[in-house]
Amino acid sequence: MDIFVPLGEVIKEHALEVVYAPDGYEEIPITVAEVNRPSLQIAGFFDYFDPARIQILGKVEYTYLEKMSSEERTEKLEKLLMQPIPALIVTRGMDVFPELLACAEKYKHPILRSSWSTSRFLSALILGLNVRLAPMTTMHGVLVEVYGEGVLLIGESGVGKSETAIELVKRGHRLVADDAVEIKRVSSKTLVGSSPEIIRHFIELRGIGIIDVKRIFGMGAVKDTENIDLIINLENWQSGKHYDRLGLDNHTTDVLGISVPSLTIPVKPGRNLAIIVEVAAMNHRQRRMGYNAAEELNNRLMEQMEE
Repeated sequence: MDIFVPLGEVIKEHALEVVYAPDGYEEIPITVAEVNRPSLQIAGFFDYFDPARIQILGKVEYTYLEKMSSEERTEKLEKLLMQPIPALIVTRGMDVFPELLACAEKYKHPILRSSWSTSRFLSALILGLNVRLAPMTTMHGVLVEVYGEGVLLIGESGVGKSETAIELVKRGHRLVADDAVEIKRVSSKTLVGSSPEIIRHFIELRGIGIIDVKRIFGMGAVKDTENIDLIINLENWQSGKHYDRLGLDNHTTDVLGISVPSLTIPVKPGRNLAIIVEVAAMNHRQRRMGYNAAEELNNRLMEQMEE
């Protein structure tokens, strides 16, 4: 199913004034995050014009149109408004030309207005649309924030993901999502995880059932969204399997085309997984800051061997 944002939600998010709107305007789908300032189109150049983009009329376009006669302005605006655009937004709280309003009513396109400067509004609109229209997938796991790092715990059902998350919450960290984690690629390097609305802040513990983390541990124990910085795969200890003991190998997991650093941690009785996850998060942060303990130890050994 194609991802889209209803125009009504864009209007509400950015507090836009509705100058003119046809019936059903709130349900008009916005399908692309890019927007367009139609300077070239007003001048008559429509090559490579994408009508799916929201059109933004700023000070430059307004001043150019203002110098035209009413007949010429009508001609220019009609060529733009006859395109199947989703909406046109006038910035800086500028007055709407009567010719623009007439063309909008003729072709049934919403005319909206913002009091913000054009550059400021463009940045906010594009950022909001990028997040809302980002490619998304859902993964089975638990997402927690540990020392500022977004850690996604994955593994087979019953391996102890939720129990580890509860212990982490008790130790002062925050739960983002349990069981189902919705992941969006908001940029070429960033993944953001959240919980489906219906199960947000709930967690399942076998033998106890469903608990509300926010009510039991307080508002400080939960968070709505978090970047995914590290993936930890919890698996039952397999005798004879080789597990990384030095940390020299850098493993990654591909999620929506982004390679996320990942670890595999074997689970068996007696291992305190919460502490292990805490150390993994701190160690990952150290690596991002340029320090790798495994490489430091390896360098010391090599220096000693050379001596």
